[in-house]
Amino acid sequence: MKNWFIIVIVFFGYINAQNPLIIPPAMTGNNFDLTLQVSEMEFYPGVFTETMGVSFPILGPTLIMEKGEEVNITFDNQLPDTTTIHWHGMHVPAEFDGGPHTPIPPNTLWNPHFTIKDHASTMWYHPHLMHKTNEHVQMGIAGFVIVKDDEEALLDLPREYGVDDIPLVFQTKTLNENYQIVTNMDSSGLDTALFTNGTINAYLEAPAQVVRFRLLNGASERSFNVGLDNHETFYVIGTDGGLLEAPVEIDELLISPGERYEILVDLTNRVGEMIHIMNYGSSIPNGVYGAETVGGMGGSSIPYYADNHLNGADFPLLSLHVGEQTASPIYTIPSTLVSVDEWDPNEIDETRVIQFSPTVMGPNGALNGPFQFNGEPFDINVVNYEIPLNNVEIWELRNQSQISHPFHIHDVQFNILEINGEAPPAHMQGWKDVVLVPPQNGTAKFITKFEDFSNTEVPYMYHCHILTHEETGMMGQFTVVGEPAVGIEAPKLLSEQFTLHSAYPNPFNPTITLPFSVKSPHKVSIQIFDISGQLVESLFNDEIEAGNHTIKWNASHYASGVYILTLQSGNQVETQKLVLLK
Repeated sequence: MKNWFIIVIVFFGYINAQNPLIIPPAMTGNNFDLTLQVSEMEFYPGVFTETMGVSFPILGPTLIMEKGEEVNITFDNQLPDTTTIHWHGMHVPAEFDGGPHTPIPPNTLWNPHFTIKDHASTMWYHPHLMHKTNEHVQMGIAGFVIVKDDEEALLDLPREYGVDDIPLVFQTKTLNENYQIVTNMDSSGLDTALFTNGTINAYLEAPAQVVRFRLLNGASERSFNVGLDNHETFYVIGTDGGLLEAPVEIDELLISPGERYEILVDLTNRVGEMIHIMNYGSSIPNGVYGAETVGGMGGSSIPYYADNHLNGADFPLLSLHVGEQTASPIYTIPSTLVSVDEWDPNEIDETRVIQFSPTVMGPNGALNGPFQFNGEPFDINVVNYEIPLNNVEIWELRNQSQISHPFHIHDVQFNILEINGEAPPAHMQGWKDVVLVPPQNGTAKFITKFEDFSNTEVPYMYHCHILTHEETGMMGQFTVVGEPAVGIEAPKLLSEQFTLHSAYPNPFNPTITLPFSVKSPHKVSIQIFDISGQLVESLFNDEIEAGNHTIKWNASHYASGVYILTLQSGNQVETQKLVLLK
């Protein structure tokens, strides 16, 4: 195992040679056609590492969307594995949220389509299949979403993509002796290879003016404490879900997995200088993955943590080579940004308490897990909460473990009310979908509203965004129930080769009827998958005549649980959840 750590030392000479930062290409418009694929990258000279990406060898294009616009996205899964794509931070219908209930089997298409309802912000997309999330994210599947709106457009901000408006995703990976990515979670503590936008030891030619960086922590476990050389100040202008009311001057910014921040760095009059965007790991608080130490009670430790030279260290995330200004530079930091209309904590419908605890008691369990919410590990057959549509709620998070957990909720943005009983710092007083809950009886409290979308069949998720924690049970799910407000319509199919009707009876034992209708003769494929995305049975794959049809599935040889029916014809694919109860 120690050989993996030695890789970083052996290749120090190569790593020390800087590489130009990969800027993910931008896609704009209303229609996005994307392919999930296996590829390879030459991270080290002469060495090819297997990767996964979205239409590119690693990561995916930045999708630029406008608030109020309808978007239509098609993912063609050419991976040898089932996956999903979750729209992290975006307010979308549950059936298009991309959680574990909407798998994309190999060689099939997924076609989410929805209206953009979010404020101008930096979001991202990534896989979210049970027991596959960490693997697929580590291999490289992730991408930015930039949402624009009219309010942001009025501000004097940098917004020339790839020039003075730069997306930056920070990730660490474990590599083996052959320089291949190791996705086995037992080895996650050896995440010694640092990648910025899929680039090792990256540098950027930056103009001598105010530059906007959209920061994303896309790591599976590690938090980053972002700063500049010599602790020069910079300005936070946006959180996960949108801009702040005013820039906040700061010299260190702790970003946990899943979080995003937008910052402004003033490089005016710095032509010819090299400036580093740093990770100040030496000042990450104990109990946060990435600090010099975590836990420690009773001698407990994370496997390989002490051997990982990144923990507690100060090191560059990106080198900025400052060059000449652009034709239309921004030189000033705005004094105000946008109005943040927070939810009123005096007008709430429900308060929920979620307690974080280890499944196995004792010092080692309190640090390494597995972890669970409210005394129960995740069960995909159990909806933990049914939340009435338009409920305004306070969620109180209580952490009884030795490690901090970045808590993420799907569907909504929230306002943080308290962290350890205190108001959040100014740079966190905006729209958020991730909050880092401190360890050892630490607490966090937020307020949110569940509006617009309801679906009694497809849940939204909430979970720890340390992916190794999520994968081992630190997750729950909720449905939003009720009738949408006037003017909010359920999504409509964009293609209509067939209509998939409700299977019955559902739940069932052991036989279920699967009805569908075809409008004209088409080749139809019907398959059953388990909830982890493994193919259980192919029921039909042939031409079928127009009209109404039914197929029966006898599941007498299968265990109780949730199964996913997929019906595909041409570019149209629809899924339905089947519940077998024996």
